[in-house]
Amino acid sequence: MDDAEAQMIARRVREELARRRLSRQALADMARVSISTLEKALSGRRAFTLATVVRLEQALGVPLQKTSTPSVDPLAASPDSLGAYSQNAVRWLEGRYLTLRPSFGTPGDIYAYATIIQWDAEQGCLMFSESERLDSSFSQNGKVSLPHLSGHIYLVTNVEGQYRLAVLGRPTIQGALYGILTTLMVGHGSQLIPAAAPFVLSRLKTETEIAFGRITPEHPDYVRYRAELDLVTADGFAHFPK
Repeated sequence: MDDAEAQMIARRVREELARRRLSRQALADMARVSISTLEKALSGRRAFTLATVVRLEQALGVPLQKTSTPSVDPLAASPDSLGAYSQNAVRWLEGRYLTLRPSFGTPGDIYAYATIIQWDAEQGCLMFSESERLDSSFSQNGKVSLPHLSGHIYLVTNVEGQYRLAVLGRPTIQGALYGILTTLMVGHGSQLIPAAAPFVLSRLKTETEIAFGRITPEHPDYVRYRAELDLVTADGFAHFPK
């Protein structure tokens, strides 16, 4: 594309970021492009590729090119292994969520970050990606399974056969999902050991100020975040047998 079109796309992306109060890192995570690629394209140091523009259009939900890209069939279904759901049937789940779980490193603290769920045309299913994590090198990306039989939502990460799984109930009227995270945590030395914990995804509004990171008992949002985590067991969304 020519310089004029590239500048127009960069300007439109910057406008959308300002309007939605999204960080460039959050957009890069939503579009599944590197932050370096996005920064260089927006500054004019690197030309936009067609693949990058298409991913940005899908992430923002707005056309960026002069010529609109072919629309994705909204009736196309995900693989049977993920529940065979169509794009139209799962639009209600797409969005950006505040994600809460207990801190594995410091008992009593809460770990807060963001999770984006959106349809991926290439994969033909919903995908999720994490951002705003203190340990960004451990940010997870994976597929979303919605089998009709269980009525639950599964966030599945599979990296060379190593799995991480979140099992969540259907959203409440407030748009929150409650359930369990099963993963690996650092044990003695570099040893990894299995761990399970309450897990909450609460839909974010773009205008809301949100605290991410490690939330200690002294933090002003601690009581609210702790109450959300306690609902996992208090309201029967999950059970931890003793």
